[in-house]
Amino acid sequence: MAGRLYLCATPIGNLEDITLRVLTTLKEVDLIAAEDTRHSIKLLNHFQIKTPMTSYHEYNKFDKAKYLVEQMKQGIQLALITDAGTPGISDPGEELVKQCYEAGIEVTSLPGPAACITALTMSGLETRRFCFEAFLPPDKRERQRILEELSRETRTIILYEAPHHLVKTLEELFLCLGERQITICRELTKRHEEADKTTLTQAMKRFGAEEPRGEFVIVIQGKSAEAMNQEMQKSWESISIEEHMKRYQDQGMDQKNAMKAVAKDRGIRKRDIYQYLLEKEKSS
Repeated sequence: MAGRLYLCATPIGNLEDITLRVLTTLKEVDLIAAEDTRHSIKLLNHFQIKTPMTSYHEYNKFDKAKYLVEQMKQGIQLALITDAGTPGISDPGEELVKQCYEAGIEVTSLPGPAACITALTMSGLETRRFCFEAFLPPDKRERQRILEELSRETRTIILYEAPHHLVKTLEELFLCLGERQITICRELTKRHEEADKTTLTQAMKRFGAEEPRGEFVIVIQGKSAEAMNQEMQKSWESISIEEHMKRYQDQGMDQKNAMKAVAKDRGIRKRDIYQYLLEKEKSS
């Protein structure tokens, strides 16, 4: 019988956050694939786990995934762990999972810590709707494209950032998104854990004067519906009512419904649109 892939969430700081199920699985599988074996050996030693390890990281994720899939085809039970948190979240694990599905290998996930969810739940910002962007891409064009998308995002936004890039990222966020409520989390689950509910302006001021330390999760307030409506109204105000009406009528709307839609877009009464068009018709 073919083996199975176990995605095992490991602590993001506090070792007590590991689950009993993960500990049992790590002891019972045939092999553990770890993002950094030098880092993970400390975790295994702490819990007296003797299972063999192999490296699986960003730079070997394609070829090594093929090898690991072949091993599982031969019956090997494999656990995948990341440096911290849940495998597949902002790490190479997603490639191994993809190849397992293509090969018909069963995949299961053992839930546990994830820095993005930990930060979101303690952020004090809206948690019902959110988007996770992980680390912004280093490529300038791609980074700018993502930032422009985020500037229109109405859901709560979650980003990861390293300490030496934090100030620059905060400045870019302010330039693209404008002033926002944010919560900056660092050293999650560790002794010096901090969640600072603040604004982009205040955060730039703080970390411009104070050296950032630790790994950061930035939780950002989404764009408000009010701000979105104001922008939409401004964009509609740049064209005439006749052009606005034509856009809806070209989509197949009759005049009555087009007037209703235009009035809603512009934040005015349908009667005002009717009166304007009537006077325009009389004058012509």
